[in-house]
Amino acid sequence: MRILLIQNDHSFCKTCALLLGKLHYQVDIAENIEDGKYFIGIRNYRLIIMDYEVDIFAPTFISYIKKTSPKTCIIITSSNHIKESEILSLRNGADDFLVKPIDFDIFLARINARLKYWISTSIDIQDLSISPDEETVLFQGQKIDIKGKALEILTHLALHKNQVVSKEELLDSIWEEPELVTPNVIEVAINQIRQKLDKRFHITSIETIRKKGYRFCYPQDI
Repeated sequence: MRILLIQNDHSFCKTCALLLGKLHYQVDIAENIEDGKYFIGIRNYRLIIMDYEVDIFAPTFISYIKKTSPKTCIIITSSNHIKESEILSLRNGADDFLVKPIDFDIFLARINARLKYWISTSIDIQDLSISPDEETVLFQGQKIDIKGKALEILTHLALHKNQVVSKEELLDSIWEEPELVTPNVIEVAINQIRQKLDKRFHITSIETIRKKGYRFCYPQDI
Protein backbone atom coordinates (compact mmCIF):
# COMPACT_ATOMS: atom_id res chain seq x y z
CA MET A 1 0.00 0.00 0.00
CA ARG A 2 1.44 3.35 -1.05
CA ILE A 3 1.62 6.54 1.05
CA LEU A 4 2.69 10.02 -0.08
CA LEU A 5 4.33 12.53 2.27
CA ILE A 6 4.08 16.16 1.16
CA GLN A 7 6.36 17.77 3.70
CA ASN A 8 9.36 20.10 3.78
CA ASP A 9 10.22 19.01 7.32
CA HIS A 10 13.13 16.67 6.56
CA SER A 11 13.39 15.31 10.10
CA PHE A 12 9.69 14.45 10.19
CA CYS A 13 9.88 12.84 6.73
CA LYS A 14 12.89 10.72 7.68
CA THR A 15 11.30 9.40 10.87
CA CYS A 16 7.89 8.89 9.29
CA ALA A 17 9.26 7.10 6.21
CA LEU A 18 11.40 4.82 8.40
CA LEU A 19 8.51 3.81 10.65
CA LEU A 20 6.05 3.33 7.78
CA GLY A 21 8.63 1.32 5.87
CA LYS A 22 8.96 -1.08 8.81
CA LEU A 23 5.20 -1.64 8.56
CA HIS A 24 5.65 -2.50 4.86
CA TYR A 25 4.03 0.64 3.50
CA GLN A 26 5.56 2.07 0.32
CA VAL A 27 6.44 5.73 0.90
CA ASP A 28 7.10 8.56 -1.57
CA ILE A 29 8.20 12.03 -0.47
CA ALA A 30 7.41 15.36 -2.11
CA GLU A 31 8.85 18.58 -0.70
CA ASN A 32 6.20 20.87 -2.22
CA ILE A 33 2.76 20.81 -3.80
CA GLU A 34 4.12 20.88 -7.34
CA ASP A 35 6.07 17.66 -6.70
CA GLY A 36 3.07 16.22 -4.87
CA LYS A 37 0.85 16.87 -7.87
CA TYR A 38 3.39 15.10 -10.08
CA PHE A 39 3.38 11.99 -7.87
CA ILE A 40 -0.42 11.93 -7.70
CA GLY A 41 -0.51 12.07 -11.49
CA ILE A 42 1.60 8.93 -11.93
CA ARG A 43 0.76 6.84 -8.86
CA ASN A 44 -2.19 5.81 -6.72
CA TYR A 45 -2.14 6.53 -2.99
CA ARG A 46 -4.34 5.28 -0.19
CA LEU A 47 -3.05 7.96 2.17
CA ILE A 48 -1.46 11.39 1.78
CA ILE A 49 0.15 13.11 4.77
CA MET A 50 0.58 16.79 3.96
CA ASP A 51 1.85 19.69 6.05
CA TYR A 52 -0.45 22.71 6.12
CA GLU A 53 2.52 25.08 5.96
CA VAL A 54 4.11 23.38 2.93
CA ASP A 55 2.46 25.95 0.64
CA ILE A 56 -0.06 28.78 0.88
CA PHE A 57 -2.26 26.81 -1.53
CA ALA A 58 -2.46 23.74 0.73
CA PRO A 59 -6.24 24.01 1.43
CA THR A 60 -6.98 24.30 -2.29
CA PHE A 61 -4.76 21.32 -2.98
CA ILE A 62 -6.75 19.22 -0.50
CA SER A 63 -9.82 19.82 -2.66
CA TYR A 64 -7.84 18.90 -5.77
CA ILE A 65 -6.74 15.59 -4.25
CA LYS A 66 -10.29 14.68 -3.24
CA LYS A 67 -11.61 15.46 -6.72
CA THR A 68 -8.80 13.49 -8.37
CA SER A 69 -8.80 10.55 -5.93
CA PRO A 70 -11.98 10.55 -3.80
CA LYS A 71 -10.97 7.38 -1.90
CA THR A 72 -7.58 8.74 -0.83
CA CYS A 73 -7.36 9.53 2.88
CA ILE A 74 -5.70 12.86 3.73
CA ILE A 75 -4.05 13.68 7.06
CA ILE A 76 -2.92 17.27 7.52
CA THR A 77 -0.08 18.10 9.90
CA SER A 78 0.74 21.57 11.18
CA SER A 79 3.31 23.22 13.42
CA ASN A 80 0.71 25.74 14.58
CA HIS A 81 -2.60 24.89 16.20
CA ILE A 82 -4.72 27.58 14.56
CA LYS A 83 -8.41 26.71 14.74
CA GLU A 84 -9.18 28.35 11.39
CA SER A 85 -6.53 26.23 9.64
CA GLU A 86 -8.01 23.02 11.01
CA ILE A 87 -11.54 24.04 10.05
CA LEU A 88 -10.46 25.05 6.55
CA SER A 89 -8.59 21.77 6.06
CA LEU A 90 -11.55 19.65 7.14
CA ARG A 91 -14.00 21.69 5.07
CA ASN A 92 -11.85 21.14 1.98
CA GLY A 93 -11.88 17.37 2.46
CA ALA A 94 -9.10 16.45 4.92
CA ASP A 95 -9.84 13.38 7.04
CA ASP A 96 -7.72 14.36 10.02
CA PHE A 97 -5.64 17.26 11.37
CA LEU A 98 -2.66 16.75 13.69
CA VAL A 99 -0.45 19.30 15.42
CA LYS A 100 3.33 18.85 15.67
CA PRO A 101 5.27 17.69 17.60
CA ILE A 102 3.50 14.39 17.00
CA ASP A 103 3.68 11.31 19.18
CA PHE A 104 4.63 8.76 16.53
CA ASP A 105 3.10 5.81 18.40
CA ILE A 106 -0.27 7.56 18.35
CA PHE A 107 0.37 8.76 14.82
CA LEU A 108 0.98 5.23 13.49
CA ALA A 109 -2.06 3.92 15.37
CA ARG A 110 -4.24 6.55 13.69
CA ILE A 111 -2.76 5.77 10.28
CA ASN A 112 -3.38 2.06 10.74
CA ALA A 113 -6.92 2.75 11.89
CA ARG A 114 -7.60 4.85 8.78
CA LEU A 115 -6.13 2.33 6.36
CA LYS A 116 -7.63 -0.68 8.13
CA TYR A 117 -11.07 0.91 7.86
CA TRP A 118 -10.52 1.33 4.13
CA ILE A 119 -9.69 -2.35 3.50
CA SER A 120 -11.35 -4.14 6.42
CA THR A 121 -14.77 -4.51 4.86
CA SER A 122 -14.96 -7.55 2.64
CA ILE A 123 -15.78 -7.15 -1.03
CA ASP A 124 -18.87 -9.24 -1.73
CA ILE A 125 -19.87 -9.77 -5.35
CA GLN A 126 -22.56 -12.44 -5.64
CA ASP A 127 -20.86 -15.77 -4.73
CA LEU A 128 -17.40 -14.19 -4.43
CA SER A 129 -16.11 -12.71 -1.17
CA ILE A 130 -12.68 -11.06 -0.87
CA SER A 131 -11.43 -10.09 2.61
CA PRO A 132 -8.08 -8.24 2.26
CA ASP A 133 -7.72 -7.71 6.00
CA GLU A 134 -8.13 -11.43 6.74
CA GLU A 135 -6.30 -12.44 3.53
CA THR A 136 -9.07 -14.81 2.46
CA VAL A 137 -10.99 -15.39 -0.75
CA LEU A 138 -14.22 -17.40 -0.75
CA PHE A 139 -16.33 -18.57 -3.68
CA GLN A 140 -19.66 -20.23 -2.91
CA GLY A 141 -18.38 -20.64 0.63
CA GLN A 142 -15.24 -22.49 -0.44
CA LYS A 143 -11.83 -21.07 0.43
CA ILE A 144 -9.56 -20.20 -2.52
CA ASP A 145 -5.78 -20.25 -2.00
CA ILE A 146 -4.94 -16.82 -3.36
CA LYS A 147 -2.30 -14.97 -1.35
CA GLY A 148 0.34 -12.25 -1.56
CA LYS A 149 0.53 -10.06 -4.63
CA ALA A 150 -2.13 -12.11 -6.43
CA LEU A 151 -4.59 -11.28 -3.65
CA GLU A 152 -3.62 -7.60 -3.75
CA ILE A 153 -4.15 -7.52 -7.51
CA LEU A 154 -7.51 -9.28 -7.22
CA THR A 155 -8.56 -6.81 -4.50
CA HIS A 156 -7.46 -3.77 -6.51
CA LEU A 157 -9.29 -4.93 -9.63
CA ALA A 158 -12.44 -5.83 -7.68
CA LEU A 159 -12.47 -2.38 -6.07
CA HIS A 160 -12.36 -0.93 -9.60
CA LYS A 161 -14.98 -3.31 -10.98
CA ASN A 162 -15.69 -2.87 -14.72
CA GLN A 163 -12.85 -0.35 -15.05
CA VAL A 164 -9.80 -1.03 -17.19
CA VAL A 165 -6.70 -0.97 -14.98
CA SER A 166 -3.29 -0.80 -16.64
CA LYS A 167 -0.27 -2.86 -15.65
CA GLU A 168 1.46 0.39 -14.72
CA GLU A 169 -1.28 1.29 -12.25
CA LEU A 170 -1.14 -2.16 -10.67
CA LEU A 171 2.64 -1.94 -10.32
CA ASP A 172 2.50 1.57 -8.83
CA SER A 173 -0.27 0.67 -6.40
CA ILE A 174 1.10 -2.64 -5.14
CA TRP A 175 4.89 -2.84 -5.50
CA GLU A 176 7.32 -0.84 -3.37
CA GLU A 177 9.70 -0.10 -6.25
CA PRO A 178 7.61 -0.60 -9.41
CA GLU A 179 10.39 0.67 -11.66
CA LEU A 180 12.46 -2.38 -10.68
CA VAL A 181 9.70 -4.90 -11.44
CA THR A 182 8.89 -6.25 -14.90
CA PRO A 183 5.24 -6.28 -16.03
CA ASN A 184 5.53 -10.06 -16.34
CA VAL A 185 4.88 -10.37 -12.61
CA ILE A 186 1.37 -9.06 -13.25
CA GLU A 187 0.76 -11.75 -15.86
CA VAL A 188 2.00 -14.45 -13.49
CA ALA A 189 -0.32 -13.23 -10.70
CA ILE A 190 -3.32 -12.97 -13.04
CA ASN A 191 -2.65 -16.51 -14.24
CA GLN A 192 -2.61 -17.72 -10.61
CA ILE A 193 -6.01 -16.14 -10.03
CA ARG A 194 -7.42 -17.71 -13.17
CA GLN A 195 -6.04 -21.15 -12.34
CA LYS A 196 -7.26 -21.17 -8.74
CA LEU A 197 -10.56 -19.35 -9.18
CA ASP A 198 -11.76 -19.18 -12.78
CA LYS A 199 -10.72 -22.63 -13.93
CA ARG A 200 -11.90 -24.34 -10.74
CA PHE A 201 -15.39 -22.81 -10.81
CA HIS A 202 -15.75 -22.26 -14.57
CA ILE A 203 -16.14 -18.49 -14.32
CA THR A 204 -14.38 -15.44 -15.73
CA SER A 205 -13.28 -12.97 -13.08
CA ILE A 206 -10.65 -10.94 -14.94
CA GLU A 207 -10.67 -9.95 -18.59
CA THR A 208 -7.54 -8.96 -20.51
CA ILE A 209 -8.04 -5.77 -22.51
CA ARG A 210 -5.45 -5.85 -25.27
CA LYS A 211 -2.77 -3.16 -24.95
CA LYS A 212 -4.71 -1.48 -22.12
CA GLY A 213 -4.70 -3.72 -19.07
CA TYR A 214 -7.21 -5.78 -17.10
CA ARG A 215 -10.86 -5.50 -16.09
CA PHE A 216 -12.62 -7.27 -13.25
CA CYS A 217 -15.76 -8.56 -14.93
CA TYR A 218 -17.44 -11.01 -12.55
CA PRO A 219 -20.32 -11.63 -12.86
CA GLN A 220 -20.44 -11.20 -16.61
CA ASP A 221 -23.46 -9.53 -18.12
CA ILE A 222 -25.75 -11.95 -19.90
